[in-house]
Amino acid sequence: MKRTELGWVDLPAEAQQRRSVVAHSALGWPGRTDETVADTAVDPTDVSRETTPPDPEPTDVSRESPAPSADLHPDTEPDPVQVSRETTIRTGAAQASVTGADLDRTRVVSVANQKGGVGKTTTTVNVAAALAQAGSRVLVVDLDPQGNASTALGVAHGLDTAGVYEVLVHDAAFDEVVRPSSSVPGVWCAPSTMDVAGCEIELVGLPDRESRLRSALRRHLGYSDSSDPLEFPASRYDFVLIDCPPSLGLLTINAMTASGEVLIPIQCEYYALEGLTQLMRNVELMRAHLNPGLRVSAIVMTMFDARTRLSSQVAAEVRAHFGELVLNTAVPRSVRISEAPSHGETVMTYDPHSVGALSYREVAVELTRHEVP
Repeated sequence: MKRTELGWVDLPAEAQQRRSVVAHSALGWPGRTDETVADTAVDPTDVSRETTPPDPEPTDVSRESPAPSADLHPDTEPDPVQVSRETTIRTGAAQASVTGADLDRTRVVSVANQKGGVGKTTTTVNVAAALAQAGSRVLVVDLDPQGNASTALGVAHGLDTAGVYEVLVHDAAFDEVVRPSSSVPGVWCAPSTMDVAGCEIELVGLPDRESRLRSALRRHLGYSDSSDPLEFPASRYDFVLIDCPPSLGLLTINAMTASGEVLIPIQCEYYALEGLTQLMRNVELMRAHLNPGLRVSAIVMTMFDARTRLSSQVAAEVRAHFGELVLNTAVPRSVRISEAPSHGETVMTYDPHSVGALSYREVAVELTRHEVP
């Protein structure tokens, strides 16, 4: 398998090779241990919906799937040193640890970019699902009036549903609005409704308009309002992911005020580059005036198309400017990622064998291990 500086640009088509990739992944295969995956015989019908049965001819390789390298061949024994670095998972009451990350605290992460269509919601729900499949407990706060994150997680968000609008405007408690995902065990969601579209106007006249989400969330997690968001002790969740709207209004400000970290998805196109610089400046303003503990923890490149030179050029420029903030894994364009929400699912459950699902598992691993600057 070819691995570039952008991470898994693509994956092999054969089911056995796909299972081998996941067996080496730090998150493992959903519902199985690495050993089980390695020893399980491949059912020829158990292939990705994204992949047609391959022709035995060795030259007939999918255009989106470069040949695997020797280090990830199905017959290759795993490196014991690498295995020792793998992520251990939390099952039941068992407390586990991840190398390079501290799961004895709750990480509150805003997924933000003022440009629309860059993959904020897609990244939020799929990273949440990947983390939950690894044993973490994840809360998704849907702050986007479109409510797409709620849809992808199978959580009702009609006009008669209590959600984040009631929390922000009417001082409702998160306990009253949080619901479990119907498609991903281990994920809970505070849904968004159409009423959230009016929050920007209604919040203007309310006291503490920039910090209402922070106060409500900290009450829900059991922290004082003065707690350092980078030092939150363990709570009922390991991760809180806040899906922000495509703007820099009061909703996004509330999200960043409540968070310790910002995860920035960036589409591999030129316009996204322009917005990234502006977003970084706004994060600095947030740190100066409202949340000194806020940090940009990671940048993830989405909709990467290895067939175009533009994607590679944008990726290279982002890495040159932001260095280690950029995750190694770039999420490729994938039909299955786009199809999953129409079924009320994330791609992690809709098609766990697909390129998109495997990429988001790698993103989750990197985010878990990534050091907050």
